Amino acid sequence: MKITFYGHASLGIKIDDVNILVDPFISGNPKASNINIDSLEADYILVTHAHQDHILDVEAIAKRTNAVIISNYEIVTHYGSLGLEGHPMNHGGTWDFDFGTVKYVNAIHTSSFPDGTYGGQPGGFVIEGEHKNIYIAGDTALTFDMKLIPMQTKLDLAILPIGDNFTMGIDDAILASDFIECDKILGYHYDTFGYIEIDHKVAKRKFFEKNKDLMLLEIGESIEL
Repeated sequence: MKITFYGHASLGIKIDDVNILVDPFISGNPKASNINIDSLEADYILVTHAHQDHILDVEAIAKRTNAVIISNYEIVTHYGSLGLEGHPMNHGGTWDFDFGTVKYVNAIHTSSFPDGTYGGQPGGFVIEGEHKNIYIAGDTALTFDMKLIPMQTKLDLAILPIGDNFTMGIDDAILASDFIECDKILGYHYDTFGYIEIDHKVAKRKFFEKNKDLMLLEIGESIEL
């Protein structure tokens, strides 16, 4: 399993020969100007919620690649009205795809499209694929619901928002890693704009002091599990 960071909360995940994008907000992010969305491959696009900084490039990429959009019912219905293929899910639901199993789990946040229309309830994803299990939290506060995840799935990596203000910050993300029983964390949703800028050294030190590994990737950088 290969995971690439495309800035903000945008990710690429490659499982075997399947390419997955998560929350593609790239063309509108000056920090990701080195990423050309027309060069990205996608068989599936996972969308955690409907805010613009998570869906900006969904339509353009899905039209070019014919990717299947996986999200809540409201978001999938929205893109279905535009002629795009999707697979609707809702909280607690699980589905077996050709790349592995996806479970749509709770997140505490808001969700509306840029025009203000309802985007359903936000969520995160637990993916079990290629003998590796990951948790993509989406935009969320710290929640006790996270404690349910390790009751069913032993995680190899958790991808958590750490920018604070709109989501968890560093201290709550450390508690979240305790809740999900995963000490290997990839941080995201930070530094894109002023409200969510973080001190990288402080963040890494705080995780290290709790015997945890916080990875902060450069945009375009990848890791392999």
